[in-house]
Amino acid sequence: MPQIAEAIEELQGIDAAALPEALLRPTRPYVLRGLAAHWPIARAGTTSAQEAIAYLKRFARDTPVTVSVAPPQAEGRISYREDMLGFGFTQEKATLPVVLDGLLQQLNDPAASTIYVGSTTIDTWLPGFREHNDLGFGAIQPLASIWIGNRSRIPAHQDVPDNIACVVAGRRRVTLFPPDQLQNLYIGPLDRTPAGQAVSLVDFTAPDYRHDRERFPRFAEALRHALSAELGPGDAVLIPSMWWHHMQALEPFNVLVNYWWRQSPKWMDTPMNALLLAIMSVRDLPPEQREIWREVFRHYVFDADAQTAAHIPEAVRGLLAPIDELRARELRARLLHGLNR
Repeated sequence: MPQIAEAIEELQGIDAAALPEALLRPTRPYVLRGLAAHWPIARAGTTSAQEAIAYLKRFARDTPVTVSVAPPQAEGRISYREDMLGFGFTQEKATLPVVLDGLLQQLNDPAASTIYVGSTTIDTWLPGFREHNDLGFGAIQPLASIWIGNRSRIPAHQDVPDNIACVVAGRRRVTLFPPDQLQNLYIGPLDRTPAGQAVSLVDFTAPDYRHDRERFPRFAEALRHALSAELGPGDAVLIPSMWWHHMQALEPFNVLVNYWWRQSPKWMDTPMNALLLAIMSVRDLPPEQREIWREVFRHYVFDADAQTAAHIPEAVRGLLAPIDELRARELRARLLHGLNR
């Protein structure tokens, strides 16, 4: 891993049962040391991998989950093949008890294949787990997921929701980049991704780092803005919306519990859909027309305020009025009608 000079700022003494409002509307990342240290799963994870596996099996349902499996030569990386014509891992179905038994059997195998169960909804596959292993979000109802595996490396990617990720077994190194490092991270395809999100094509632990500098010369600039931390059982990291994050599991058995939530109403669409529509309808216009639409987007979207439609009577502002659930439905219907012509 290339040397990263700056550590993620740390906060101590956060009440896990009642997270403060400032943490639920984050604009910068923090490491929250010991936030989940009192959880039974974190105590088990501190004791041993065997204890953590036994604890998880108390809740695990016999319902298949998706398991990503990569050969030993992938060295844990869940990403594309070298030619990018396919992925360097396969996906299988297995129950969590079977996966946990497999990980237990491979604990002492240095040449083990990578086994990775990502983004599995806790309430569905581990019912009852959150009764004793949970954070207090108040009125917010986040999506709680669990991530289980051995030594995996998840390429840098973004998520639209805010995120608190709690390590409860093993150790993980998290590397973060501000959203403005997009052009320096060499992001892959938007529509053919390893796990739903576009990822950086840079291999952070490539042994031939000079070669990667030739392929990805601006990555050195991204590293100047990077933040990093190593987390153990009970530690958490707060990742604000759209911050790039690379996750590396460092032990033969690792478990992470994370929470996603958005600061917008559920009826608001994801901005990614707007990006895809703009790629289809704006990106390939002649340069002069693209500049016109840049100004239109600036006026109606990025710099919109109370003055944007102040000259129009309030009763007839339509979509220029504040969007609520009813207007969102109307707008969605309008878009679908236009797209289905």
